[in-house]
Amino acid sequence: MSKTFMTEIDQLIRARYSLIHVETWEEERARQLIARVAERQRKDLFEWSITDGLRKVVNAPSNTQEPNKRVRDPLKALNEILQADTSALYLLKDFHAFLDAPEVVRQLRDLSQCLRRTHKTVLLLSPSFKAPTELEKCMALIELPLPTYEELCERFEASLSGARKAKGYTADLSKEELALLIKAAQGLTLAEAENAFAKAIVQDRRSDGAAVEAIIQEKKQIIRKSGLLECCDVHEGFESVGGMELLKQWLEKRARAFTQEARDYGLPAPRGVLLMGVQGCGKSLVAKTIAASWKMPLIRMDMSRIFHGYIGSSESNMRQALHIAETLAPVVLWIDEIEKAFSGVDGSSSTDAGTTARVVGQFLVWMQEKTAPVFVVGTANNVSGLPPELMRKGRLDEIFFVDLPRGRERAEIFQIHLRRVRRDPARFDLHALVREAKGFSGAEIEQAIFDALHTSFFEHRELETRDILASMRATVPLSRTMSEDIESLRYWAESRARPVAERPSKPAKASGADSDGPL
Repeated sequence: MSKTFMTEIDQLIRARYSLIHVETWEEERARQLIARVAERQRKDLFEWSITDGLRKVVNAPSNTQEPNKRVRDPLKALNEILQADTSALYLLKDFHAFLDAPEVVRQLRDLSQCLRRTHKTVLLLSPSFKAPTELEKCMALIELPLPTYEELCERFEASLSGARKAKGYTADLSKEELALLIKAAQGLTLAEAENAFAKAIVQDRRSDGAAVEAIIQEKKQIIRKSGLLECCDVHEGFESVGGMELLKQWLEKRARAFTQEARDYGLPAPRGVLLMGVQGCGKSLVAKTIAASWKMPLIRMDMSRIFHGYIGSSESNMRQALHIAETLAPVVLWIDEIEKAFSGVDGSSSTDAGTTARVVGQFLVWMQEKTAPVFVVGTANNVSGLPPELMRKGRLDEIFFVDLPRGRERAEIFQIHLRRVRRDPARFDLHALVREAKGFSGAEIEQAIFDALHTSFFEHRELETRDILASMRATVPLSRTMSEDIESLRYWAESRARPVAERPSKPAKASGADSDGPL
């Protein structure tokens, strides 16, 4: 990417583009690359900032002398550039802050005409830029891409080499561990990646585990600063999910699909998955475990944050949120209860002047066209509110239906939740518990255990099977109160979605009359 950037800058300068804006957060990296272009073209490089003024930073074989007085005033600096008789590049840092002044804009327009007859080029360098209307037709815009896989490898090796000399770091990473580490660092600037590498080396001298975690923490800082996305802490992998064997197999096959090895193999990065089904059956938990198992950050898009602010800001918020997700890729982007986020699209023109329709349309186009490895996980309880455009191939890889757990799955769920409350599952009658929990969701099983714990704790004794059974008998599960809705959902999913686990040939009754099979 750096070579491509240098080539493009080199071509623009040779084509006598007089004004070029470089958009990047990596000021020092951009300066070094532009300095190499200046040396290649045998030109001087001058640098300006409001603090240091105008000064020469690269001495090319010309007789140009550095100005005796460093000009800090932006208008005087532009006049200095106009009057200079040299072949040079002028790098102006954060100059966008002065484009509200009409005289500065006018002077830049004059420069754009005059410099075309010279060998001078002005480059404006800033993290973001909105060109004034007067400059739109006379300025070229270019963005410095984030570091490539190879650049991050070089920076990690440099950090590792320095740590070995200064701190006695002796651990060596395998090729697979190094690939996992660099994959996690993609989306960071070189400075951010170097900080994360250094932090990881300080924390752990034995493996790559702390390194990946340190990099994920660095990405979480960026997410928190944005205010549009929410960063979720996840630590449990697929082992914390009961059942769902088919979904787990599908996800495990794609765990390595985000690596450089997969790109070299010709395999595109997975795009995303929609998990729809009965409430409380683990859809949100699966979204979290995907990120933990793949060692990626999990970022949650809360549509209430997108639809916030003054008129016209919702579209801007969505663009910014998606840009952040792409910048930090590879990541898992989770949209919980996506049907509520996309509700109101049909009547948007009469209720909010079309804002919802535009924002949703913007998101759907991004899902179709995105090339960054952002894995989208949408969870839904009701598919009736989802636009059909969302569910077609090309935007998502697959749609899975999450049904109520069957016998074997309920047994796994009981074991998982009992271990979480520091109880040995072998001390409980799992057969009795599984039979009584027919028609219960995973969330309802968890809550029954918590309720039973309250009872045993109040009576100053240890938790027993009878406490959990009593709690479940006092509970009316959702499968009974919303049996018609669940049956309708099953009917829809029968020919439109893949099951997360092996199922009987015919849909089970919502009341829980499922064919459990052996535990």
